[in-house]
Amino acid sequence: MRTVAVIPCYNHPQTIGFMVDAVRAHQLEVIVVDDGSDAVCAEVLDGLARRHGATLTLLRLEHNLGKGGAMMAGLRHALSLGYTHALQIDADGQHDVADIPKFLALSDQRPDAVVYGVPLYDDCVPKARLYGRYATHIWVWINTLSLDIRDSMCGFRVYPLEPVVRLIDQTRLGRRMDFDTELLVRLHWQGVRLIHLPTRVRYPVDGLSHFKLVSDNMLISCMHARLLAGMLLRLPLLLWRKVAW
Repeated sequence: MRTVAVIPCYNHPQTIGFMVDAVRAHQLEVIVVDDGSDAVCAEVLDGLARRHGATLTLLRLEHNLGKGGAMMAGLRHALSLGYTHALQIDADGQHDVADIPKFLALSDQRPDAVVYGVPLYDDCVPKARLYGRYATHIWVWINTLSLDIRDSMCGFRVYPLEPVVRLIDQTRLGRRMDFDTELLVRLHWQGVRLIHLPTRVRYPVDGLSHFKLVSDNMLISCMHARLLAGMLLRLPLLLWRKVAW
């Protein structure tokens, strides 16, 4: 196994340095995907690339593609560099880097599986966001005909790169905040093993969130509709699989 951390970054100059340093402290090489950041953040990223040398790859996107678009570019690049697995973690500091060894240990035990985080929130979580997640949970359970996916929205994960990049190349996935959920549901449809891991999550330490309440919720609603249609097309296979299991 060769695992690399992939961090999508769009205008998080205050936190990206801390996140890169924290990931590197766990001896992981890093791919930072600059998702069309402004000049201030781009300068910070250039400084990180100089400081970390060959252990950090800076992948620049000409235009902002959204979190999903940045992750797809980063995962493809990681596979092209010969890595077998990728740790996805956000640039805004919300994920607990102290849990990285737990993610890596589970991935080492089951290299064929996706290890995905299930958030443990503190009191800082906005209640509207917290309750809104439950609507997505319900639709995910419907679209997988199971309770296998405990949380599909947390972006703290380890992926086996070959099946994930193959899915990315074969399917048009959401490029923004709909990416994380759609990817897990479609991997579940393909029979990829998913293992959950509780992990502490706090809301961005720099106070900056790129979640757009109206447009991103519209994208997520459209994603659930697409997945429902896909589930109905796969219904015989999914039912047969449940009986076989």
